[in-house]
Amino acid sequence: MAAVPAVEGLSGTKPAWRGGFGRLWTAAVVSRFGDALRTAALPLLAVTLTSDPFLIALVTACGYVPWILFGLLGGALADRVDQRRAMWAVDLVRAALVAAFAVAVGTGHASLPLLMALAFVLTALGTLFDNAATALLPSLVPSAALGSANARVMTGQQIAGSFLAAPLVPVLLAVSLAAPYGVDAASYVLAAALVASLRPTAPERAARKPGATLRAEVAEGLRAMWADRVLRGLCVATTVCNIGMGALIATLVLDVTGWLGAGQSGYAATVTAYGAGSAAGGLLARPLVRRLGRIRSVLLAGAVQAGCLVAIGSVRALGATVAAMALFGVLGMVWNVNLATLVQERAPAAMLGRVSAAFRTVAVAGAPLGALMGGAAAGAWGLNTPALLASGLFLAAVAALIPARAA
Repeated sequence: MAAVPAVEGLSGTKPAWRGGFGRLWTAAVVSRFGDALRTAALPLLAVTLTSDPFLIALVTACGYVPWILFGLLGGALADRVDQRRAMWAVDLVRAALVAAFAVAVGTGHASLPLLMALAFVLTALGTLFDNAATALLPSLVPSAALGSANARVMTGQQIAGSFLAAPLVPVLLAVSLAAPYGVDAASYVLAAALVASLRPTAPERAARKPGATLRAEVAEGLRAMWADRVLRGLCVATTVCNIGMGALIATLVLDVTGWLGAGQSGYAATVTAYGAGSAAGGLLARPLVRRLGRIRSVLLAGAVQAGCLVAIGSVRALGATVAAMALFGVLGMVWNVNLATLVQERAPAAMLGRVSAAFRTVAVAGAPLGALMGGAAAGAWGLNTPALLASGLFLAAVAALIPARAA
């Protein structure tokens, strides 16, 4: 099991923009820009096809289910194949699918089953792409620069999705209902070309045992993660946090428009504040790690986020909720950057795809459970109570991670 250096990468080495990392960063940001256009446009298209809330929700659900079904398998495949080739090949397939969908929309042949199938297949392909991307990054930057590299990638993606793509959706829809999907397809092609041009250092991999199965390799990766105290603690904490996030996200619109009475404009302000905070959090992650270390930074982030949730659920003022969501976004990015970096630092190189897949699969599985819990709490005790429930879950996550501090 690879161990984190004693200084936990606190030297703060920055990745060089020229060369492989710059191209990978650009590919990630371009791809997120296109994805944000599509994910914002799909619900708007869905409501033109049906007024049934359950059917509209099914379109979103189809974007989560593949991670639960195939996430661990995607991680195992990412450890077996050439990660660079897997990424650009997946992006070209996704480009073809989205382009075909754009044609269907443009010619009036879009349907709800087609929307659901597209969401399902794109996410299923994404299980391989995302795990391969996580495993590829350490071969492009020095280990001491992983934290800074993750922060830059996540911050760039957040800015591209929240501040560039979101305002452009109405403009593209005014041109054509198919326009967002055409741009998304083009973004996949560009991202594939950038990834194909990379020349990473191939990770050292032990020869597979004769007759080794994907199932056995998935189990091997899970055992390796569970044997490491830090990764085990992070897995438990992330699971609990994502249950809380599911409860919050599913009911936030009810909290803001109902309990606060702030209407759609208040909800838009709240969501925007969260996006702005997340982008700012990428800038805070590196200096915070230099002062506290990775584990303590995660502990602090979780504790402050719990306080933000208390404010959201107890202070009946839009200004307080907007400020709390902005700070919540800042600390959420700190958590995510350090989580990704710790996984990359501690997981064996040959198992990195499988370990990262375990985290992603758990995260997606926790969110729907939290959404159900949040809906039940809102109906039983009031529209503000899911935020308070989430606060308790975040505190429980912090407590679960405390033993890992001494590792």
